[in-house]
Amino acid sequence: MKAVSLTKEIASTTYPGRGIVLGRTADGTKAVIAYFIMGRSENSRNRVFVATEDGIKTEAFDPSKLVDPSLIIYAPVRVLGNKTIVTNGDQTDTVYDLMNQQLTFEQALRTREFEPDAPNYTPRISGIVKCSDGGMNYAMSILKSADGNPGCCERYTFSYDAPLAGLGRFIHTYMGDGNPLPSFEGEPTLVEIGNDDIDTFAQNVWNALNEDNKVSLFVRYIDIATGEADSRIINKHH
Repeated sequence: MKAVSLTKEIASTTYPGRGIVLGRTADGTKAVIAYFIMGRSENSRNRVFVATEDGIKTEAFDPSKLVDPSLIIYAPVRVLGNKTIVTNGDQTDTVYDLMNQQLTFEQALRTREFEPDAPNYTPRISGIVKCSDGGMNYAMSILKSADGNPGCCERYTFSYDAPLAGLGRFIHTYMGDGNPLPSFEGEPTLVEIGNDDIDTFAQNVWNALNEDNKVSLFVRYIDIATGEADSRIINKHH
């Protein structure tokens, strides 16, 4: 697989949905995490990311307009020791709780499946980054219906040991806009991470997202040697 431009890949469709990017800066010193949400309905667009002690949570921008919180209010990012968990739903808490009980990332996600939002059956996408002993590794997961048939949950986990500097992987919920929305297919896309500082990287990703549909973006750089994290949040509503 040839690495492609992250921003061009994001901009190639008006509605990739929710997306996770994991990777490593070109100088090899930092782990990179990005998570964005988009929305087509007023309920989905009525959200902001809010910082928490170890990550972020979603909140309604205008609580009076919140209709159904079940699939849109959750903690996308949490930290468990030297591991950072990022997902597009409340499976963040599932992974956190079960890994805390010594289950693996993959085992924890076996207790979950795609979202019950027929006819889209939105995939649950998840990622985990571990920084330890001066190195890093990460994994990504997608739980999806069988081409829109909810009778079968397809489970894929992709693991990356000692990720190469300057590269990352990008997974998102939908292949593009549609009705119903088509689930992501294939392995996470190999993308160029580059060596931008966190503010430039965050702004470039934000600018690549479709103006009408983008809602919020979270970016975190983790110093692989020290474990120190630096984070940014960009919300359309603020």
